[in-house]
Amino acid sequence: MSESSEAQPEPRTDLQAFAFLLRRLNGELNHVTHEFARRQGLHPTDAQALAAILDGEGPGHEPLTPGGLSRRLNLTSGAVTAVVDRLERVGHIRRSRDVADRRVVHLHFAERALPVAAEFFRPLAQRTGNVCSRFDEDELRTVARFLGALVDELTDMRTDGGESPPPGRPPV
Repeated sequence: MSESSEAQPEPRTDLQAFAFLLRRLNGELNHVTHEFARRQGLHPTDAQALAAILDGEGPGHEPLTPGGLSRRLNLTSGAVTAVVDRLERVGHIRRSRDVADRRVVHLHFAERALPVAAEFFRPLAQRTGNVCSRFDEDELRTVARFLGALVDELTDMRTDGGESPPPGRPPV
């Protein structure tokens, strides 16, 4: 029996506790992403790009463009071009032109890449399902609201120029 199935004290809900848990979650998700990239012969940035492109195809979302991918991953246009070229070359994504404006290029997760990703990430989905089964619907809605609000805040911070400048560089 794992430690997590034993009775645990009530978790702390202060900012420091959340920061610690979010860093640990981020680290574990990075390990998974890096392993996927390694197994596919990709750079970890390529795997991050794949996730961003897949997210752009969700319900109510517009497919990501190279410019959108550049902003999302904080990469130069040249770096995005290299990532997109690599991903297209190995068959993970495809490009399409916008019907209304042929200058606009949309990035899509390639159909033949879906089974590869699904097979690799199935254990993560199963573990996530295991965790979800330990919570009732109200608790899961609270968690989803918290995560959604945090993503929105972090996105606003990044896109509104609220990020701290790198060390040694004054704010602009």
